[in-house]
Amino acid sequence: MNHTALSVNLNKVALVRNTRHLGIPSVTRAAILCLEAGAHGITVHPRPDERHIRADDVSDLAQLMKTWPQRELNIEGNPFQNLMAFVREFRPQQCTFVPDSEGQFTSDHGWNLAQDGERLRPLIAEAQSLGVRVSLFMDADASAMAAVKTIGADRVELYTEPFAAAWGTPQQEAELLRFALAAQAALDAGLGVNAGHDLNRDNLAAFVQRVPGVSEVSIGHALIADALEMGYRDTVLAYLACVGIATEV
Repeated sequence: MNHTALSVNLNKVALVRNTRHLGIPSVTRAAILCLEAGAHGITVHPRPDERHIRADDVSDLAQLMKTWPQRELNIEGNPFQNLMAFVREFRPQQCTFVPDSEGQFTSDHGWNLAQDGERLRPLIAEAQSLGVRVSLFMDADASAMAAVKTIGADRVELYTEPFAAAWGTPQQEAELLRFALAAQAALDAGLGVNAGHDLNRDNLAAFVQRVPGVSEVSIGHALIADALEMGYRDTVLAYLACVGIATEV
């Protein structure tokens, strides 16, 4: 079985914190607890309106991750908005380019490279020159993977909401096959494969077992919702079990 890393997205922790002015729950404390439980990385998506993750959160997490040199910080966002400023200042191990509009509720589609590929190319090269791996948020379209490689990205992050929506329905197998074919096309093009959006404890194991070569899953909403009931430690351990990793803490 391929080793699949778990990166915990902390946006929803920040969203709850932002409803009051007390500084709780702490985003950095959540990161520490997840890392102590065995999470391989932390993901944040600082949107321009700072409705959840704020600029100072990114700074605090970048400083924290220096004390966890074997783990990774992944900063997501639109490189035509505010993402590149964070990449230039903090040089995370990975950045994920996501084609969100400024007011978009949540990420809901991948890049159209026919439209945006040449605009992305120099920003991909710039991030890589800073030592930052670049992943592009993409729909599960096998025919698009070669173009991702052509403009220079290192990985794709497959947008998994369609798979999650089909889970438990007659379309489940067709969606799994579509994602498997897209992942194989990415691997054949020389790309790494990440995945994320609406993955959870019910569907994650099947996804990583059936979709080849998944290097990393980034999970936020479901994981943080589970942590409200189970606590960070037990939740992270449960998700690690889903990707086939038994961790003793």
